Amino acid sequence: MVNPVRITAAVSKVLAAFLEDPEAVRYGLDLMRASGHPSGTLYPILVRLQNAGWIEAYWEEIDPVAAGRPARRYYRLTPDGRVTAQTEVAALRAQLNHSLGAGKPATDPRTA
Repeated sequence: MVNPVRITAAVSKVLAAFLEDPEAVRYGLDLMRASGHPSGTLYPILVRLQNAGWIEAYWEEIDPVAAGRPARRYYRLTPDGRVTAQTEVAALRAQLNHSLGAGKPATDPRTA
């Protein structure tokens, strides 16, 4: 059973980071920079997205000694995750635009 993901502003920022280049693989620090979230916010979101089947994750296969750094865990959108992310981010943006009154003509207080 796929776990539902509640689309919050924080989740939306992570999904938007993935949607910048939907085919790209991303790693934690890269996603922290793109989303603006610290690790304590980002990684629980990534776990929820992975449990929902929206992203997949795998460990980089390197020799940490030769590379001079630890192996990275890479993340990428699944095909279903890509479609869902595009739909959910667009819906959240539309909801925010509607609640902020986007599209309404501005009223000049001098003429009202």
